[in-house]
Amino acid sequence: MFRRLFLLASLCLALSGCTNMKPEQFANEKPALALEEYFQGQTRAYGIVEDRFGNVRRTFTVDIKGDWDGKVLTLVEDFVWNDGELEQRIWRLTRDGPQNWIGTTADAIGPAKGRVSGNAFNMVYDFNLKMDGSRTKVRFDDWMFLMPDGVLLNRATMSKFGIHLATVTIAFRKDLPERAAVRAAE
Repeated sequence: MFRRLFLLASLCLALSGCTNMKPEQFANEKPALALEEYFQGQTRAYGIVEDRFGNVRRTFTVDIKGDWDGKVLTLVEDFVWNDGELEQRIWRLTRDGPQNWIGTTADAIGPAKGRVSGNAFNMVYDFNLKMDGSRTKVRFDDWMFLMPDGVLLNRATMSKFGIHLATVTIAFRKDLPERAAVRAAE
């Protein structure tokens, strides 16, 4: 009996995808990430969604319009999914101390809590995810890392009841003015 319980507990831990990473581990990493500066203006990102077995299930691009008013960073995200679905999400991030942020969006359940340190940002939140025509509550553990040349890498794990469901990987790049002008003319 004890052996079965031990095996079950071990399996649950293995499936949960727990991480011990903390933003403070990246305090001295450069370049330093300032969300309100990075996301001001236009940003474009490219992403994939992988299931728990590593199979790519969806891909997307997202154009982000960021506006920092000195108190709130508003991110208007326009997604184009590889199956043709269009989706818009609007995040509002409010600074809650020198390194902490509180985020809200329509499908988040309660506030998202984030912390920036060095080149890293971590935000954890519950989300009403569209799945198979309905919505289900999932937990996101979202990590962003600013790299040289303005590239921002994002890896978010999605779980339910502590069980890893999917990983979302996104690469952000700042939109160059000439590229934005070409897209506006299209």
